[in-house]
Amino acid sequence: MIKVAILGYGTVGSGVFQIIKENKELITNKAGQEIDIKYVLDLREFPGDPCENVLVHDYNIILNDPEVEVIIEVMGGLKPSYDFVKSALEAGKSVCTSNKELVAKYGAELIKIAQQHNRNFLFEAAVGGGIPIIRPLNMHITADKICEITGILNGTTNYMLTKMAKEGADFDAVLKDAQDKGYAEKDPTADIEGHDPCRKIAILTSLVCGQQIDFEDIHCEGITKISATDFKYAEVMDRSIKLLASSRKVGGSYSCMVAPFMLSKEHPLCGVNGVFNGIFVHGNVLGDAMFYGSGAGKLPTASAVVADVVDMVKHKNTNIYIDWKPEKLEIVDYKDSRNSFFVRTSSDKEAVAKAFGEVTYVSAGIEGEIGFTTGEMTEAEFEKCAAEINLINRIRLG
Repeated sequence: MIKVAILGYGTVGSGVFQIIKENKELITNKAGQEIDIKYVLDLREFPGDPCENVLVHDYNIILNDPEVEVIIEVMGGLKPSYDFVKSALEAGKSVCTSNKELVAKYGAELIKIAQQHNRNFLFEAAVGGGIPIIRPLNMHITADKICEITGILNGTTNYMLTKMAKEGADFDAVLKDAQDKGYAEKDPTADIEGHDPCRKIAILTSLVCGQQIDFEDIHCEGITKISATDFKYAEVMDRSIKLLASSRKVGGSYSCMVAPFMLSKEHPLCGVNGVFNGIFVHGNVLGDAMFYGSGAGKLPTASAVVADVVDMVKHKNTNIYIDWKPEKLEIVDYKDSRNSFFVRTSSDKEAVAKAFGEVTYVSAGIEGEIGFTTGEMTEAEFEKCAAEINLINRIRLG
């Protein structure tokens, strides 16, 4: 029997508790031995809850208990999560987490500590919720050079953009709806400004290149500038607006970006709607692969966490090697990346022609402005051209 402890009894933590209890026999068969929850750590009380009999408020009780071999960190944030996870690994306990902030910032360091102590630090649930993507990249797609990873990695913003497309609603209305349904936090900044998918694409890129990619270095745009008018143009163009997190291999480095894109119907991510996530991977041997499923939510995320627990139990006293070294890789300046753009402007066609040369105009019946698409150009070239017109908005094409 393996004794485990859950740190945090929020949405994901309670889901982990539920799955381990309800699917006990199945999980035992998969892991090869029974998994028993000895502790749940939380500052709150949960009278009448099934966790009540194993609830503790002092982390040191868990840390100093030699019976606890696996710790499940689902608290979120950096403090005290980082200190708890680091001390657990140093004490010879394996750790799994759903905490993307922790993994993006300290993943390489914690992996190294786990390796030094012949233990494991796993984080399948940190990207894509219930979609398996970390394990495939680390263990299965290992004979390929990964040339591209592009994903819809945030269910909140994908839900909002899908609703704007289907109902013609404006941004503020769909944000309130997402908050009312529990998809968006009271403070939605991490989602709507793109910080959440930015951390996730940094994690995925770090895994495929084997070095640290700092999410702070990645050019990041959210969806706050996307309006109902943009969707009117998208409908005319038979396209869909999605917030993409992308990473492309360029020479010995990677070009990374998080930004809204207008996708053609042929794009593999165009049909990923609602709270679902989709991740497109291209390898030089494999070719194209798609990973699709529930990108968030209590049970999908908890399912990925429990899968890591099972993996660690099966590899007790054996480190599952993850190639992610602390040395930082400098990514390519996003201004050198090439894209085509959809542009809205209040300038006239003469000014557009002077600034951009030959373009393709798009009419959506909107008074007082012009819509057009450009040919492929670098981000730096676009910025120079756009400075010569009255820009309302621009969205990259994909």
